[in-house]
Amino acid sequence: MPKAATGSNTGDLIIDSPNSAPLRVHLDGEQYSLGRSPANDLAFPSDQKLSRDHIIFERRGHGWAVRDVGSKNGTQLNGAKLTETTPLSHGDQIVAGHLCIRYDIYGEFADAGPTDVTFVREDAGHAEPTISLDLQAALRSAGDSGGRTSMANQHFQALVQAGRELAGHGALETLFDLILDLSLKASNASRGVVMTCEEKGALKIRAIRGEGLRISAGVRDLVLDKGKSVLIQDARSDQDFGMRESILAQDIRSILAVPLQTDERVIGLLYLDSPFWVRGFTTEDLNLLTVMANMAAIRIEHARLTAQEQMRKMFARELEKAAEIQRRLLPSKPPEIVGFDLAGYNATCLAVGGDYYDFLPYPDGRLGILIGDVSGKGLGAALLMSNVQASVRVLLEEPGPLETQICRLNRSFAANCPGNCFITFFAAVLDVTTGELVHCNAGHNPPLLLHADDEVESLGATGFPLGISRNATYELNHSRLEPGDTLLLYSDGVTEACSPSDEEFGDRRLIAAIRQNRNRPAVELIRAITSELETFTAGAPAADDITLVALRRS
Repeated sequence: MPKAATGSNTGDLIIDSPNSAPLRVHLDGEQYSLGRSPANDLAFPSDQKLSRDHIIFERRGHGWAVRDVGSKNGTQLNGAKLTETTPLSHGDQIVAGHLCIRYDIYGEFADAGPTDVTFVREDAGHAEPTISLDLQAALRSAGDSGGRTSMANQHFQALVQAGRELAGHGALETLFDLILDLSLKASNASRGVVMTCEEKGALKIRAIRGEGLRISAGVRDLVLDKGKSVLIQDARSDQDFGMRESILAQDIRSILAVPLQTDERVIGLLYLDSPFWVRGFTTEDLNLLTVMANMAAIRIEHARLTAQEQMRKMFARELEKAAEIQRRLLPSKPPEIVGFDLAGYNATCLAVGGDYYDFLPYPDGRLGILIGDVSGKGLGAALLMSNVQASVRVLLEEPGPLETQICRLNRSFAANCPGNCFITFFAAVLDVTTGELVHCNAGHNPPLLLHADDEVESLGATGFPLGISRNATYELNHSRLEPGDTLLLYSDGVTEACSPSDEEFGDRRLIAAIRQNRNRPAVELIRAITSELETFTAGAPAADDITLVALRRS
């Protein structure tokens, strides 16, 4: 496995995309481009949230770095916006469009807590040890059953027992002890350890027999970096390892070290040694341990994937519950008001979203009309938007000037929002008798008021988005809905929806859709707009939440 601190510059990208299996990309070139355009090395043409050219992964020194190439929706690295070329470390999480990408390597092998194993790095020649082989060679040898000796039968029985035990459903932790005990017994070794590769390159002891193990870093690196099984039959006379302090200090005579290796990667190592010259380890021992370690690695990886799938299913169930709760927070249907026709629509690009709309009937007959959009997507935005909905209902249902109530909302959010979050928000109060509309716009997309004479009035911003500045103030504006007028509130997921050629839907198309459907009921106007959006984006998944509120005066 590659190691970040010792000159290796390979690694993997594990890419999770909605509605498809994770993709593992091994980085063995010099540069990889990622985006929506088919010209990219890693192309995801159906992800409308990606720019045509979004990010670049490039080789830097002994590792890899990532940079955003001016994407429209930006890139996040470990939860923060990516603003410059940044070196990658094992486990780094990258979010681009709907893609979640993890950079995966095995870095410098550090201890994961108390351990009786020390790796000793010593200067010596660079030739390989007495005997080394890879997994395929070991499998070919293990498959040769002709003319077994007593020791060969012992090896065969060890394989049979290992296969039987590893095929069962025992707890994963017990399997490490099992595989080590079987290995010690089959090889007549005195000491041993099973270790697995964890996050950030650490090696974790899973089972150990014996004390004070000092393992040559050269042996460790050969096993983990190259996937080689190592046999040193007489360590003290071996030209490459015989004079190493880790050998001499422990009076070690024979060493076996094999990788815990699946078909795709090395996930750990099995190490055995013997300070007693009862018998030296043999190539048959090496074959046996290599195959047994492969069997164990496959079982370990299967258990890990099973646990991941269970967690994924549990998380999906929790997300569905959250989505259902969020749907119930939105109006089940608009209020019925004589002389007016209302409709609302919300669609999240993920399971849950950060858009919000609401209708607030006042006791005096007036109607509050609200729409908001939390920065960001997904669960975090949904949690904050739920807080917005609760706060708005508490504050705006109280009598008082609308601009004063918006200031109170802003102060509340500025005190509690995370530093990188804000909420665009539009609130209006309609006098259903006169058609007068008073409104404040806290940085939201300007609602469009199409008058009967075909003039379009844009209800622009009257202050900053909520949560940015505690001392922000908001002006109150006035408009009027006359018979035949249509008002449309919308979130930026509408106008910023992109075609396959990366062109935005924009205000012009939205105004044209309102004009074309101005005489239809409000619910049909919204349906016509969402249909045009689907056609415009060629049916690609939405890159952002989409919210629409339509109000017509008959």
